[in-house]
Amino acid sequence: MEREQQLKAWVQQITALDEAAQKAAADHLDDLTKPPGSLGKLEELTIRLAGITGKKQPSFSKKAVIVMASDHGVVEEGVSSFPAEVTQQMVHNFLAGGAAVNVLARHAGAEVICVDIGVNGEPVHPDLVSRSVRKGTANMAKGPAMSREEALQAILTGIDVVQESVRKGTQLFVTGEMGIGNTTPSAAVTSVLTGVSVQEATGKGTGLDQAGVQHKANVIARAIQLNQPAPNDPIDVLAKVGGLDIAGLAGVIIGSAALKCPVVIDGYISTAAALVASRIAPACRNYMIASHMSEERGHAALLQTLELSPLLQVGMRLGEGTGGVLCLHLIEAAGRIMDEMATFSSAGVSGGNEKAEAEL
Repeated sequence: MEREQQLKAWVQQITALDEAAQKAAADHLDDLTKPPGSLGKLEELTIRLAGITGKKQPSFSKKAVIVMASDHGVVEEGVSSFPAEVTQQMVHNFLAGGAAVNVLARHAGAEVICVDIGVNGEPVHPDLVSRSVRKGTANMAKGPAMSREEALQAILTGIDVVQESVRKGTQLFVTGEMGIGNTTPSAAVTSVLTGVSVQEATGKGTGLDQAGVQHKANVIARAIQLNQPAPNDPIDVLAKVGGLDIAGLAGVIIGSAALKCPVVIDGYISTAAALVASRIAPACRNYMIASHMSEERGHAALLQTLELSPLLQVGMRLGEGTGGVLCLHLIEAAGRIMDEMATFSSAGVSGGNEKAEAEL
């Protein structure tokens, strides 16, 4: 009960977006030397960032990708083309700076924070954030993935990691994850919370063939039937058919919103976490920026349910936070437009506010 109250207190801190800052940003955009709205989603992004931060022209000098790493007991059902030990091996790869998200984060000027929230092993590294709730979830095809208390602990862990990072100056977060088999609980969460069929929610993951995808869908359907997660209780869904990485990311999203930081949502697993977060704290949806449309089946249903429009569609399905990090360049571009582009008056160009006033 204590953890429920702690989470509730964080949820209550999330406020509506700053409308005055949004209006100021919109007015400035309309005064720039371009037709109104001609930069499309870049302008929408700029206005959203202003509302989140309360600043007309926000900047983000310190950005972080939080990679939640955990194992999934359901892997023993043969739902992944990679063995479970790859989770721990990839954690070491992240910490050595050799994964795709590390490369893209370096290019975007973002820090990668790797969190062991449930790896089935003993990864050790001075840069690893060790916050293990348990050594991987149980096999959800045989019973609940974890207890409700463990799901709550994982959510609060995500919030704590954000809070610690904000204290060190981080202003913007990207969601990332690593966990062999984690598209399986993501598909289960998607099906339960959106109402789409298990078939519609289940994709190739790490590269399953058609028979493998069908087997995976059968395992998910069996897990849902066995555990009977309550669609109106997102924590129950997490506990019964979710994952520690998904729960941790839900916490990252809630914590970011509570602390008025934009949070860039990566692909399928991250967006499943985003839907969980939005069901726990509906106001946090306004703080989310959808980065890309994953090739993983079911991602579109999640984005549609969240009413989020992704900035990119580049056929990615790697996870780790890679699509989210790519969007940091668009966020930087939005800031540069606001800071560096001339206004009609400063450039001596006709057709800006003068034209608008003449039409009144």
